[in-house]
Order: sequence, then C-alpha cells, then structure tokens
Amino acid sequence: MSTLNTAPAMAPTPRTEAPPPRHIGFLLLQNYSMIAFANALEALRMANYLSRRELYRWTVVGSGGELVEASNGLRVDHGASLSTLDDCELMFVCGGVEVQSATTELVRADLRRRASRGQALGSLCTGTHALAAAGVLDGYRCAVHWENLAAIREAFPKVHFAQEVFLIDRDRSTASGGTAPLHLMLHLIRGHHGNKLAMDISEQFIVDRVRAPTDQQRLPQPECIGPGYEHLIEAAELMAANIEEPLTLSEIAAATGISLRQLERLFHRYYSMNPAQHYMNLRLRRARELLTHSSAPIMQITVACGFQSSSHFCKAYRALFGHAPSDHRRKGRLGAGVTALPTDRAGLFVPPAIGSRPALRVA
Repeated sequence: MSTLNTAPAMAPTPRTEAPPPRHIGFLLLQNYSMIAFANALEALRMANYLSRRELYRWTVVGSGGELVEASNGLRVDHGASLSTLDDCELMFVCGGVEVQSATTELVRADLRRRASRGQALGSLCTGTHALAAAGVLDGYRCAVHWENLAAIREAFPKVHFAQEVFLIDRDRSTASGGTAPLHLMLHLIRGHHGNKLAMDISEQFIVDRVRAPTDQQRLPQPECIGPGYEHLIEAAELMAANIEEPLTLSEIAAATGISLRQLERLFHRYYSMNPAQHYMNLRLRRARELLTHSSAPIMQITVACGFQSSSHFCKAYRALFGHAPSDHRRKGRLGAGVTALPTDRAGLFVPPAIGSRPALRVA
C-alpha cells in the first residue's frame, strides 16, 4: 500500500528582478573632443557587453538640435532633444575647441535648470567651461584639460580648478580630456558594479593601469627620466610658477641647487633646447591660452606673460606660432587660418587633414 506524502509544498522562490539600467546622458557641444566622448561611451558599452546585461543605457544630444560636428570633422546624428536628458542619472557636457562660442545662452540656461532640480552633472575635456559659465560649479573642485587651466582660473575665480586627471566632488564629475574620461567611467563602474568588472573592461581596452582621482594630468615621459631629471622638473615648475615676473636663469639654477652650466646641459639633454627658449615657450603658450580662453585685451596679456613691450611680445609670438596674437584672437583657436599647434622641440606646424566629413549615427 502506498504512503501518502502529507508534507507541505515548498513555496516557489521569488524571482529577483534585475535593477533598471543606469541612464547616462551626453550633451555634445559644437567642435567637441571625439576621443573624450568615445572613451566615456565605450566604457559603458563594454560594461554591458561583458556583463551580458544592460547595466547602462545612454542618450546623446546636440547642443543646438542639429548635426553636431566634432573637432575632427566627424558628425553625430543624435536625433534627440534636450528634454530627453531630463531623466538621466548623470549628464555629461562634452566640449572641445572653441568652447566659449559653443557655450550658448541656451546651453547655460539648460544647465542651470538641471542643477536647480538636483540632476547630477559632469563634463568631459573643456565641457567644464560650460558648467562654470552656467554658474553650476561655484564652490566645487573640478578637472579641466591642463592647456586651459591658466585662462579658466582667471575667468571663474569661484571654481577650484585642479590638475588631477578627473575629479568627483559631490554631484559633479569632471574629466580633463583625452583618455581621462575612460578612467573616470571605470571609477564610476567600479563603484556601481565592483572592481572585477572595472578590471575586465580595462583589460579589454588594454589599459595597464586605472588612474586614480589623485593622479596628476602631466606625468614625466619615460624617456626623460634619468640623472638630474629631478632638477629639471624643479626648474620647469619654477618657470611655470613665475610667468608674469620671470626669474633669471641664475636665480632658477640657484633655487634648484645646481650651476647655470648644469641647468643648460639638462635642458639640452631632455628638451633639445636651452632653458631660455623653454621659458620663453612657456610664457608664449600661456599667452595663447589667454588669447583663446579669455577676453582680456592683448596688452593685458602681454604684461601677464612677462613681456615689457607689445612689440617684443608680438615678435616672439609670431616667431613661435607663425602668426600675430591679433590674428589668433580674430580667427579663433584652430579656426580659419590658425590651425597649427607647435611642439616643444621644433615649433613646427602640422596642417589639418583635408577630407570628407562623414556622419556617425549614435543609437
């Protein structure tokens, strides 16, 4: 005779639903940096790919509602309006060259609206300028590309601009540019989904080290590290810190504890130029930053960069960059006619590539 099993039936285990994907927004300004945008976006895509789950979704919007052109000429057909970014957990402003003209009143008003409703905001590359211009970075620490530091600090004294690769200060996440957005995203992904996923993404992208928020943007080049390099770094830092009232080379040598002859040998060994040339180039690059990212009169920039006369300043500027300061101010950085960025060693111009401007469609 069979025995009837009278044990109570086990209740079915409730199915745990996966949390909804985090929604990240990107506001592209005209002439934005493609490398900064792509590094941020691709980190999110790879997180989804490796986890086989939709951990993140994203929306891409152009600042003017039209096809947005990157600084490399590629165009993104986004097909979305600013309002589609309203439900994003975090929205990044992606900037690039000519960020001042790209930061329109429409952009500034939209950023202020988002800040007032408590939306977390971020920036990639010079997108930090747009946040600062909108007044939503006052009292925050933030990162911006090192090339823009001098001018942007003068323009927005209420914002603390730092030299770190990226920074997260409360509800503001800023990355300096280049590959820095990748490291910012890896940091965010690690906080959301753990260290293993962040490390797996970095391995996929062949990134040998995930940089920390405390890392500085400008690191010594490996081939430069050698005997006496610490004196060279100290001398270069003294030069950078004394632009408006330049030190003499003898003062710099004495402050670094070496002879003037040793100082000259170090600069020739590592920079292939004498220290006076390097110091002059630093001052002229600072002038270019101010011409590009500020509205200060040229005479004021002349004094701020340690030149005693406008004729000396204009002659030195033309010798390094190939055009007068007034030409740069009139045409705009990397605009019509002003297209070259000199190198430290030769000051040679690299002409822009000429070709078609294809469109990229972002889903």
